[in-house]
Amino acid sequence: MRENGFVDRVWNFLGEFTELFLVLLFIGLIALFIYDRYVQRKHQLLINYPIIGRFRYLFEALREPLRQYFAEETFYESRDKVEWVYKAAKDVPNYQSFSVSQPFSGSRFVIKHSSSVKNDNEVSDDFSVTFGENRPKPFVAKTPIIRSAMSDGALSPEAVRAFSLGAKLSGFTVNTGEGSLTSNHLYTLKPDLNDAGYLEIIKSTPYAEFVFKVVDKLFNRNAAIKAYRKILLKNNRTKNTYIYDKDTHVLFRVNWNAPLEAFPKEVPESLPDIVFQMSSGLYGVRDAEGNFDEERYAKVMRFCRMTEIKIAQGAKQTGGKLAGSKVTADVAYYRGVEEGKDLFSPNRFPYADTHEHLLDFVGRLQEISQKPVGLKIVISDAKVIDEVVAAAAKRKEAGKPLPDFLAVDSGEGGSATAPLEMMESVGLTTNNALYILDTTLRKYGLRDEIKVIASGKLLTPDDVIITMSMGADAVGIARGFMMSGGCIRARMCSGFGSHQCPVGMATQDPKLRASYLVGKKGHEIANYHKNLIKGMKTLLAIMGKNHISELDRKNLTYKNETGEIYFDVDTYFKKKLHL
Repeated sequence: MRENGFVDRVWNFLGEFTELFLVLLFIGLIALFIYDRYVQRKHQLLINYPIIGRFRYLFEALREPLRQYFAEETFYESRDKVEWVYKAAKDVPNYQSFSVSQPFSGSRFVIKHSSSVKNDNEVSDDFSVTFGENRPKPFVAKTPIIRSAMSDGALSPEAVRAFSLGAKLSGFTVNTGEGSLTSNHLYTLKPDLNDAGYLEIIKSTPYAEFVFKVVDKLFNRNAAIKAYRKILLKNNRTKNTYIYDKDTHVLFRVNWNAPLEAFPKEVPESLPDIVFQMSSGLYGVRDAEGNFDEERYAKVMRFCRMTEIKIAQGAKQTGGKLAGSKVTADVAYYRGVEEGKDLFSPNRFPYADTHEHLLDFVGRLQEISQKPVGLKIVISDAKVIDEVVAAAAKRKEAGKPLPDFLAVDSGEGGSATAPLEMMESVGLTTNNALYILDTTLRKYGLRDEIKVIASGKLLTPDDVIITMSMGADAVGIARGFMMSGGCIRARMCSGFGSHQCPVGMATQDPKLRASYLVGKKGHEIANYHKNLIKGMKTLLAIMGKNHISELDRKNLTYKNETGEIYFDVDTYFKKKLHL
């Protein structure tokens, strides 16, 4: 009887609660109806269709985050390429059955296979690429894969740490993006406390130790580090710029005020290979007045392998754009700017008023760093590239310095924040731009002097092999790495308005960032790179190639939209580009 009485009481409570809820819901809907019809004057739709008109805004908000799950893939040639990335990151068998989901009916490259294919173990394991052979400190990249420039600030600190971890685990190179070298790029650094004059070290206290152990036991390591950092740094607004080292149990960040002599003479082995990108804002290498600081640059290059000067980027040929919501105290500290304000970099790099001035600046950076220096460009006119390369050829004759590499970005772009009017309206696509650059460098006898990096909508091993066959020595990949790190392509990266990355990868929102699992995603990013190399090796085997250095345009066939086949792609491009 007691049991039946308890059940009856619960049932009666639920019934009363449901009635109350329905009454309140009914009253609320009436109030919302009155507000939509007679009060608000922001949305015309709601005046004519109170309440139900709001579903339009709900569906609009959900459209992008849910698009990839229900809509046909339109950005890439096939949804299967996107799925390959996600499977590669999980390191699960990545084979396809029956056919691709969206057959390649348009124009495309076809990789020529050999009549006598090799086994995978007959292909060289050496995928290295050397930049700046003539520099005192050349950069030997372990693989031709570079994670394209994405800034700390545009990305969350956690995402930057995951990329640094993934790069260290599997050997790919990370480009810092224009937001400068930050503590998060140094996430894997193992400081030697006996030789750490270049670091700000925050040592533990008994109380901090106690709290760390308790929180770690009751919750998780991330929560413990957060509490630990909060106790040791108290009211420091840039507390998140300090990295926790589990071996020494200290917090650290670079002390940029330390003398150059205190900095490591060589890049620490515990760090991944990093390319420092210098933009028009000179972030991370500028003084209080915003001018280039040579000593600060020299310090930065003690952690980086080479420098890339960003002249232009595929999605935006203007300066970089960072929403004020992303300019946190930490980002402001890294970049030397004001917190909380929209940050728009100048359109023109300060030393690029003339070709000669720019190339002289390249030479100065080479002299300071003793390491390779190159330029990131976008191509929309073959004539302009001819003029630039011709000027470089004259400099070579005069014994003046040349860039060690040129990174050519696709006009299709992949920026998180770019003007719509520039996306796919300025600049050629990857292979067209790459063909022009490679051909022009050969015309002036500079191809052996200058390495070429190409980027733009590359995801899978065949993308890389085709791009390298077209003339690239290395490739930059952004979207593929983003997806391998958890990006769901919600297109909510910018930070302007309501745009906040739902997975905590491209946002500075603390709550969203807290869900990002650095260790797990770091390993998945490493898996993606590992499977890229594995797939490239298989393709080299069926092409009958021993090494990536053997790739050239003769390895490709091209089919255009009308079905015409070009076994010599030079014939196609010369006809198409009128060269």
